[in-house]
Amino acid sequence: MARPLHTPRVNTNDDIVRLLRVLVKPGDAVDVGVIVAEVETDKASFTIEADHPGVVLAILPQINDMIAVGSVLLWLGTSPDDAVPEASTASAQPVADSRPTVKAAQLLEQYGLTSTEVPASGARLSAQDVEAHVRVKGLSPLAAAQPRPEWPGGRPAASGTPHALTPEERGMLRTVLWHRQEAVPGYVELQYDVAAWDRVAADYQKRERLLLNPLLALMAYRLTQVAKENPRLTSTIVGDQRFRYDAVNLGFTVQSETTLYVAVVENAATLTCAEFIERLTTLQRKALAHQLRWHETSGATITFSSMARWNVTRHIPVLPPHTALIVAHAASSADGRGTLGATYDHRVLTGFEAISAISAVSRQESLP
Repeated sequence: MARPLHTPRVNTNDDIVRLLRVLVKPGDAVDVGVIVAEVETDKASFTIEADHPGVVLAILPQINDMIAVGSVLLWLGTSPDDAVPEASTASAQPVADSRPTVKAAQLLEQYGLTSTEVPASGARLSAQDVEAHVRVKGLSPLAAAQPRPEWPGGRPAASGTPHALTPEERGMLRTVLWHRQEAVPGYVELQYDVAAWDRVAADYQKRERLLLNPLLALMAYRLTQVAKENPRLTSTIVGDQRFRYDAVNLGFTVQSETTLYVAVVENAATLTCAEFIERLTTLQRKALAHQLRWHETSGATITFSSMARWNVTRHIPVLPPHTALIVAHAASSADGRGTLGATYDHRVLTGFEAISAISAVSRQESLP
């Protein structure tokens, strides 16, 4: 019997994704968790895994098609002879995406235009469409603002061999570019009493009979409570409006060999401390084994990062896309003082709000 594999939602703001790669073909047998395709939104790329075992019967969209979230990506059957429902062919049609590309949106803003004023030559309004419209109308920029610089073209002078990026590397690239091109990042830090936090963690570990020191998990949980008290911390900018998230989804960075994951605890502020630590521990183990599912690495609204295990005493992290705050925990200095830092999006938060947030995290309030 044929069963569909649907296109998952990889970002709360995206109803349409682009199909980048298909890693299986009709006739291939797949198991649960096998990566079958890679899709991208405007800001990141994600892998899609099989959620049930079977034999690939048919792949409906084509590479580079814009496909709707929830549409059928492919069909899996119990045997290669299973029939694919005829009505499914409608799902193979690419979906028109009315949003302008990122470069087109920048040009629209530069010339004071809206996307409805400029005819699109393809599925999406492109920068070339805007440039052609500007030439025909003889328009001039509203201000003397220069376009954002792009990476230099061409190849480096030294010889070498290009290598395709992995999905994780491509995700990191898009994260860094969002940080550079969209956010207005600032950084603040303060020192705090490490001994006080160590005592809290040791007491909690003994009381709950935990095998591992819960210090970082407790600090991350404290951050979720601070964000719950101040919803501005879980906001971003969409267009010319503040977009405030409905939930506190805590992203926690996990380094597994050469791959950096952001494991996401959804609805973290609604969990008890024990529930939060249990959920985070599970995600950390899955990240170390490279077994995180796509929904466990997306949708963070605030993030906690630590480089203390490498004895780094200061680091300035990059903001994950569409977030306004990432708290940076570092190792203690020689004098026993600890450092908490925060990279923040100055479009959303002031330096005072960022320093207030990490100051609250540095204190052991509202902990069991």
